[in-house]
Amino acid sequence: MFGFSLRAGVGRLVVLLLLCQCLTLHAAPADVKALAAAATVFLHKHVGSDGQVDYRAIKRSPAELQGLLKQVQTLSVQPLSAAEKKAFYLNAYNLTVIGAVVESYPLTSVMKVPGFFDKQQRVVAGEKMTLNELENNKLRTPYNDPRVHFALVCAAKGCPRLSQDAYTPATLEAQLTAQAQRVLQDPTFIRVQEDSKKVLVSEIFKWYEADFKATGKPLLGYINQFRAARLLPAGLAVEYYTYDWALNEGRR
Repeated sequence: MFGFSLRAGVGRLVVLLLLCQCLTLHAAPADVKALAAAATVFLHKHVGSDGQVDYRAIKRSPAELQGLLKQVQTLSVQPLSAAEKKAFYLNAYNLTVIGAVVESYPLTSVMKVPGFFDKQQRVVAGEKMTLNELENNKLRTPYNDPRVHFALVCAAKGCPRLSQDAYTPATLEAQLTAQAQRVLQDPTFIRVQEDSKKVLVSEIFKWYEADFKATGKPLLGYINQFRAARLLPAGLAVEYYTYDWALNEGRR
C-alpha cells in the first residue's frame, strides 16, 4: 500500500514537471511578443520620427526602461525559432544601448564612456556579453543579413535612425526591408554628389565590408535594391564620410 502510494506520488510529480516544462516552452514566444509590444510603446514615447532619443526624460523616469531591460536579461531563448531570436536580439541591442547611455547620462558621446562597446558586459537572455559580442555573435554570424546594420542603433547621430517600432517575429522580414529602404533613401545617410560624380556613404559600409560583399552584389547594386527612386548610377565613385559619434539625443 505504502509503495503504491509512493509510486503514485512520484508519477504525479513527473507529470507536473513535464507540464511545467511544456508551459515554459510555449510561454517563451509569447514573452518575445510581449517584450516587442512593450518596447514599441516605450519607443513611441521617447523616440522622435527623426530617430533621436529623449535620454533626459528616460533618466528622469527610468522605471519603464528598467522593466524592459529586466525582460531582456531573463528571457529564455532556448525554445525560440530563428526569427524569434533575431527579433529578440535586435530589440535587446537597441534597448541595452539606451540603458547604457542612461546609466552614464548626461554625456555627449558614447565614445566618452570607456569600453562602452567592447569591455562593459551586460546580461542578455541570461548571458553576460559586451555590445560587440551581442552584435557579432548573436546577429551577424548566425544570420548573415546586412540589413541588421540598419536596424541596430549605437546611440550616435551617424547611426541609422532608430525605429519607433520594436521588431516582431511575425513581421520581421518586412520590417527589416522597410528599415533598409528608409535608411538607404535618406539623403543624409547616402549623400549623392552628382556634380562630382561620386556618392558619400557611411563608414558602416567600410567597417562591415565583408558582410555586404557576401551578398554577391557590388555596393551600389546592394544599395539600389532598397531605393525605389533615384537609383545610384553604376559609374559613381564611392567615398566614406566621417562617422558622427555625437549622441543621438532629441527632445519629445
